Amino acid sequence: MKVVTGVVGNDIHVVANRLIELSLQARGYEVFNLGVNTYLEEFFDAVVETGADILMISSLNGEAEGWGREVRLLKAEYKNLDDLIMMIGGNLTVGSGNTEDIISRYQGYGFDLVCHQVDLNTGLDSLEAFLRARNAQ
Repeated sequence: MKVVTGVVGNDIHVVANRLIELSLQARGYEVFNLGVNTYLEEFFDAVVETGADILMISSLNGEAEGWGREVRLLKAEYKNLDDLIMMIGGNLTVGSGNTEDIISRYQGYGFDLVCHQVDLNTGLDSLEAFLRARNAQ
């Protein structure tokens, strides 16, 4: 499966981004890493260009919400992305908050999988469980 990944907005956590790329590759994914400081339009353009099955956005500086609110609207502007799996992970808010509320909020923004303050392997395990469940339907 093809995955477009990168760090959203003004986040520059390049080491975490590289670890995500390596972990995805180790699990057999074909990875298109857009790096850091990536705008949402760049993510969706890359999905279209590569024919990716999964869009995985990360944020560690807690400012993803400002970007995440636009995901559903932006996705609707692109054609043939109905089956795109959208995942976001990292530290998704500034300050503290109830994890269940944060996950619900991001799902409302259009993300299928939300991994707020979850370690990388657990997040990738969640992705694989999601894929298995989706394929079983």
